[in-house]
Amino acid sequence: MAKGPDAFRTISEAADELGVPQHVLRFWETKFSFIRPMKRAGGRRFYRPQDISMLRGVKTLLHEDGYTIKGVQRLHKEQGLKRLLSAANGEGAPPPAPAAPARDDGPVLGLSSARLGAEDRERLVFALDDLQAAKRRLDALLKR
Repeated sequence: MAKGPDAFRTISEAADELGVPQHVLRFWETKFSFIRPMKRAGGRRFYRPQDISMLRGVKTLLHEDGYTIKGVQRLHKEQGLKRLLSAANGEGAPPPAPAAPARDDGPVLGLSSARLGAEDRERLVFALDDLQAAKRRLDALLKR
């Protein structure tokens, strides 16, 4: 017997519905403060229908629209949950954010930054920030 549309979903049901592994949902909980499924005794997660919609929006932004985790965090900070829910409903990419101050770091991957579009440049800057944060964590682990 199938559950109704307003029924809570377990993590396995939510993962199946979204087409992602369960560990991805757990990972997203650590990266996005707005993902907070109900937890019962023993830590068992139950996702409300609005949680599923929010997760669907995050998945769309990350997997289809090409956003990074930091990009989705920034989008949530600037435009709120309504933007994530609109992504879940297939309402396309958001309008471009105001451009960050120009920063010429020289050639990126052999390309002049002048030839990159603003959106491509923003994605590269976010990727660089992610890589630099990962390097700092690795350096800290190696110093132990």
